[in-house]
Amino acid sequence: MPVHQIQPSPPVPPFNAPAARRLRQALGMATGHVAYGMYASYGLTHITADTIDAWERGRATPTATELAALAGALWCAPAELMGAATTLREHRLARGLAPEDVAHAVGVGLAAYVRMEESGKWRGNERQTAALSEALGLSARDFATVTGLDEKLADMLRSAVTTRWQAYTRPIAKVLPLERSQLDTALERLHGDYQSMMVGTLSWGGGSGSDDAAGKRFLDQILDHFWSRVAPGPRHRA
Repeated sequence: MPVHQIQPSPPVPPFNAPAARRLRQALGMATGHVAYGMYASYGLTHITADTIDAWERGRATPTATELAALAGALWCAPAELMGAATTLREHRLARGLAPEDVAHAVGVGLAAYVRMEESGKWRGNERQTAALSEALGLSARDFATVTGLDEKLADMLRSAVTTRWQAYTRPIAKVLPLERSQLDTALERLHGDYQSMMVGTLSWGGGSGSDDAAGKRFLDQILDHFWSRVAPGPRHRA
């Protein structure tokens, strides 16, 4: 007898129940009106007034398809019904985009994009990285987090501040949607601040325990230090 694998259900997007209620009430709609709108415009025959009520009370959560239909019925963007997006998929849903839309905008095959979205690991080149960030409206910091780059970035930054920062401009630029001038400035400042802190360890006295501890804390918090030194400016390369 063949064994059939049960495909896991896609995770439900974060849902902001109070926002859904506020938006409905602002439109002067009853829960039944919303349910009818989702049926008439999107063919979701299983949605009832009780379903809408359960969502608004936090007793249930809409699926991605139901969330998109609810946003349509309430004349709002899906992002207005969601909590803070923390994954590629959630950022895509917040923008009301299908996987095909993002794959086309980025210039990758649909299957390849879906695999990267499911794994949370981004493998695009520089141009595709900039296109993905643009399509989803991601800041460089959000991009690094939702594409699983934080650990890799932290390792490169630690090497940059402890050796020659110039050697890490190109590798970091390949994975982050940042203007090169922004990146150069941030790395130079980060390197200078770390080296100034550690100058005591290079003195004849060999430094103190407090110098070593401060340096370790700096390296442990390297991502926060880096992003605080990234000057505001264009997110994407031309």
